[in-house]
Parts: sequence; structure tokens; C-alpha cells
Amino acid sequence: MDGDDSTQRRALLRELAEVENRTMWSAQGQFEQAKGWQRLNLWLGSLAAGSAAISGALVLASSGLDLLGGVLALFAAAGGAVLTVVNASQRATVATAAANAYLELQNAARRARLVDTPWMNVEDGRAILQGLTERMDEQNRSAEPISPRAYRKAGRNIKAGGQTVIVDETAD
Repeated sequence: MDGDDSTQRRALLRELAEVENRTMWSAQGQFEQAKGWQRLNLWLGSLAAGSAAISGALVLASSGLDLLGGVLALFAAAGGAVLTVVNASQRATVATAAANAYLELQNAARRARLVDTPWMNVEDGRAILQGLTERMDEQNRSAEPISPRAYRKAGRNIKAGGQTVIVDETAD
């Protein structure tokens, strides 16, 4: 019976480490996605605002640059329209919220793996794991998928030590 309990506990700890790693990658990917949306929002918004200001000045100037001013005004309007349709600011907020939810799950999985599960009975540990995986699955369903670029940037950040990848210490 003790051998079964030990084997189950090792499997439980491995699965908690897997939940921790998956949520770490998901959190980092969502943070990278949010940064991309924030950059797009700032870049497009700045260009649109700058174009609007310059076009207004050119149209009001009596130097015959009203055609250029009109083109810049159209560019400013197009930039504003793209910002409205893409809704980069809202998408950045949603991605940040998803990243924070994944971080919360990552921390809960780490605490369960290091603090709780090694000393509790296996059934209680399985209940904790079940709750964490249900929360992770729900978060996976509600989070927007990240771009391949955000995934690559997340991987580079993790591999550079931005977060620590969990090594399965319970492997046979």
C-alpha cells in the first residue's frame, strides 16, 4: 500500500508541475500578446493624432498645402477607424487579465506542489489537482489565442530566465 501511495504521490507531483509549466507559458504568452496590442494602440493612435494635427495646420496655412493637409486628414481618419475596429486597447486589457489569471493558477499549482501535496493524503492532493485543472481549462476556454509571434517571444523570455521552467524532480 505504501508503494502505491508513493507512486500516486509522484504522479500527482508530476501533474502539478505540468499544470505549473502550462500556466507559466500561457501567462507569458498572454503578457507578450498584451504588449503587442499596447504597442499597436500607441503607434496607430500617435500617428493618427499627429496626422490630424499636421493636416489641420496645413489646411489652415495659406501656403497652398491644403491638398497635403487633406491627405493627412484622411490618413488620420483611417488610423482612427482602424483603432476603433481593431480595439487594441481593449484587447490589451483582456490579454493582461488572462495573463494574471494564468499567473494565479501557476502560483496555486506551485504552492500545491511544494507545500501541500507532499504531506497530505493522496485523495486530498487529487482534489486540489482537479480544482486547478478545471480552473485552467476554464481559463483556456475564455482566453483569446495568442499569435505565433507572442508565443516565440514568451519562449525566449522563459528560456532567458524570465521565469523558471519546472524540472520534474520526481521522475524515476
